[in-house]
Amino acid sequence: MKTELILVGKTVNKHFVAGINDYAERISHYMPFNITTIPELKNTKNLTEDQQKTAEGELILKQIQPQDTVVLLDERGREPRSIELASWLEQKRNTARRLVFVIGGPYGFSPAVYQRANEQLSLSRLTFSHQMVRLVFTEQLYRACTIIKGEPYHHE
Repeated sequence: MKTELILVGKTVNKHFVAGINDYAERISHYMPFNITTIPELKNTKNLTEDQQKTAEGELILKQIQPQDTVVLLDERGREPRSIELASWLEQKRNTARRLVFVIGGPYGFSPAVYQRANEQLSLSRLTFSHQMVRLVFTEQLYRACTIIKGEPYHHE
């Protein structure tokens, strides 16, 4: 199974970039993993939040193939524990050709993106910046991979 992470806007904090790249490299030892960054919209001062979400949504949907399993990282999604995420990921390996995770922009997702999604996951009930979520998510995906392999990274 191929795994893709789609991000809206580049990660600007160099510490987050270093951490994300480190975990992305680690994840690649377990499964094919790619990060696609959709450029931030230009001239958004004249756009409402809904218009911005719609425009970002169109760019997100262009990256998604019809057969993809699409999972939005969203505050309203199911909030699994790390062990549950690992079990879910292992199940997806058997059913999905390409598993696509999406982290939206600061205003979230358009209705069209929600409609296309197969599932929604939340990393916490706490609110994180959409920049920070990238690091937290890549670490959790790496953690899930090590749990599946029975490696000692996760302690429970």
